[in-house]
Amino acid sequence: MQQYKPLFSDPSFIGTVANSQACLRMGDLDEIGDGTHFLHFTMLGLFSFRELTVGDAIDFWIEFLGTLGLVPDHATIHPDRLEDWTPLYRDRIPIVPDEECTWSDGNVSGYCTEFYKDGIEIGNIVNPLGTCIDVGFGAERLDMIVNGTPPADALGTLRDTVTTIVESGYKPGNKEQGYVLRKLLRRIHVMGGALDHPYFEQEVVRQERLRSKYLRLREKYPDMPPEWWFDTHGIDVADLQAMNGT
Repeated sequence: MQQYKPLFSDPSFIGTVANSQACLRMGDLDEIGDGTHFLHFTMLGLFSFRELTVGDAIDFWIEFLGTLGLVPDHATIHPDRLEDWTPLYRDRIPIVPDEECTWSDGNVSGYCTEFYKDGIEIGNIVNPLGTCIDVGFGAERLDMIVNGTPPADALGTLRDTVTTIVESGYKPGNKEQGYVLRKLLRRIHVMGGALDHPYFEQEVVRQERLRSKYLRLREKYPDMPPEWWFDTHGIDVADLQAMNGT
């Protein structure tokens, strides 16, 4: 929703847009392989600026999910909005109070209601500023539930994500997307996996070089914390220990 932040904050703008957007969420890195988390996924979005109401958005998504043959098991609502928003569901879905149903990016914030199926959150409706709508549903999670599509294992997810990033034109580096790519390549190596691509081979060589440097220097700096090793030498001690038991 970052591209729409100016519209959320502009009280003179009224309108509604929808999109399908490729997303990369590194915060899920440690969760991949559990069958519900994806690093790279497609988000189905609906954004309304002072035009649609929360009730309109709930009606739309319940109807849309119905076309897929999917009825959520329940929806969650923040206790502060429970009295106002529960009637909007019109007894079509059981409601569960949840104090975690809030969202903020540090500037724009709002309460939200979330849809669940088989214990998995499949999407949510956020009410930014109390006047707008920000909806996101994960296409891969919907596919997994509706069609029974099995999720990739952790290494498969990592390989697929790396391939997508590389095909988008990015190279390993120390900043932004390049840093993310390098981190994912390193994680594949740490997990004992492999990838038939020069970038992976280069990362393996780089990690072996850093391991040699660490083994050479650790007796000289035995009390330095992992943060120092990473900030000063670019060495991720936890990764080296995981790979080599050092």
